[in-house]
Amino acid sequence: MNARTGETATVPGYQSGFGNQFASEALPGALPVGRNSPQQAPLGLYAELLSGTAFTAPRDRNLRTWMYRRRPSAMHEAFARIDDGDWRSGPFTEVETPANRLRWNPWSMPARATDFVDGIVTIAGNGEPHAQAGSAVHVYRANRSMAGRYLVNSDGELLLVPQQGALRLHTELGRLQVAPGEIALLPRGMRFRVELPDGEARGYACENYGAPFRLPELGPIGSNGLANARDFLAPVAAFEEDTGPVRIVNRFMGHLWEGTQAGTPLDVVAWHGNLVPCKYDLARFMAIGTISFDHPDPSIYTVLTSGSDTPGVANCDFVIFPPRWLVAEDTFRPPWFHRNVMSELMGLVRGVYDAKAEGFVPGGMSLHNCMLPHGPDAATFERASTAALAPHRLDDTLAFMFESRHVFRPTARALAADNLQPGYDAVWRGFQPARA
Repeated sequence: MNARTGETATVPGYQSGFGNQFASEALPGALPVGRNSPQQAPLGLYAELLSGTAFTAPRDRNLRTWMYRRRPSAMHEAFARIDDGDWRSGPFTEVETPANRLRWNPWSMPARATDFVDGIVTIAGNGEPHAQAGSAVHVYRANRSMAGRYLVNSDGELLLVPQQGALRLHTELGRLQVAPGEIALLPRGMRFRVELPDGEARGYACENYGAPFRLPELGPIGSNGLANARDFLAPVAAFEEDTGPVRIVNRFMGHLWEGTQAGTPLDVVAWHGNLVPCKYDLARFMAIGTISFDHPDPSIYTVLTSGSDTPGVANCDFVIFPPRWLVAEDTFRPPWFHRNVMSELMGLVRGVYDAKAEGFVPGGMSLHNCMLPHGPDAATFERASTAALAPHRLDDTLAFMFESRHVFRPTARALAADNLQPGYDAVWRGFQPARA
C-alpha cells in the first residue's frame, strides 16, 4: 500500500458503512488522539473542520469531518466568474415548463477534448441553492481526465450514476473508483477531480441542494432490506504531491467560479468524521416485492432519500429498478397507469425497462411531472395483460428514478436538444375503449 496515494496498484482502499464515524491516516501518527484541534497538530499539519450540517443539528443528523492537511484550504486566490457552459441552476425559470411528458435519446460524447466539468449538461431541476431546497439533474459526458483542475460544489452534494465508462474520483479524503452499476456520493464542499480509466465516460448526476441524502427508514419492513449501510464504501486517507499551481472551480450560487492556488487541494494526510464521499454497488440492494398479488408502490426501491419539511414527502428520492423476481398472482406486473403528486425523472443504465417496449434506451431519460398521466405503452400493456403469470425474473436491467415533491423544470438546452423525442406521446396511442 502506498500511504500517499492510498492505492495498491490502481485499486483504492475502502472502509465500510454509511453515516459511520470513520478515522484514517495516510502517514503513521498523523491523526491526533483525544483532541480535534490540538495547539500543534502532528507532523506540522493544519486542523480544519468541514461541516455538512449546522453545528446544532441533532446528533443523528449532524455531519462533519476533521481534516489534518499540509496547508489550509483557505490558501487560494480570489475566484473569478467563468463560463457556465451547459451547467444550469435554480430557480430554473429561463423557459416555461411544458405540461407534457418528455423523453430524450442518449446524449452523444463531445467531439472535442472535454473534462467532467465542461461536459455537464443540465436537463431539469427545481428549487434553488440559496434556499437549500430542490435539486438539479444533469448528464455528464467526458473524454479527458481533469488535470491541474479541481471542482468544489458549494451549492449541494453530487450523486453520480455512471452509465458508460468508469470514474476515478480523487477527493480530499481519498479515492473512489465507480463503474456503471455503482453510484458515488460526494458531499457539498468536498474538493475533487475526475479521472477516466476507460478514456471516456457518460452518466447522470443529481445535484442536491436540500437535506443530505440518507438511508430511508424501513418501517414495517423491519431491520433488513433495501440498501444496507455496511455496503457503502468510504475511502482511506490519501494525499497528492504538489505539482505546481492548480485551478479550483467553485460551483457557487448556480454559477462557476475559478481561482488558483499554489498546490493541490487534495493534501489531507489524516481525517476522522462522518461527512465522507462514498460509493455503493447497486447489485447489493435487497429488493422487496409482493409474494401474493398486486403491484406495490415504487417507494420500496428507494436507495437514498433527501427529506423535506413535510414528513414522508421527499425533496429528492433516488430509486432503482434492479434485476428481480416477479411472482405476483392475478396481477398486472409492470408499473401501472398513474398520476402522481411527485415528479419523476428517469434514466436507464443498462438493458430494458419493463414498462416500455422501445424508445427508452441506456443513456436516455424521461420526465413525467406532477399529475401528468403515464404508465406502460400499448405494446407493453398488451403483452403483460396476456402473459402467463409464472414466476419470472427480470435480468439485464437497471433503471433509476429521481423523484421529487417539486416539479422538474427542463432547461432551454434540454428542450432544444436534437435528441429530444418529438413523438413521445404516441406510445400511448392504440388503446381501445373498454367494452363496458
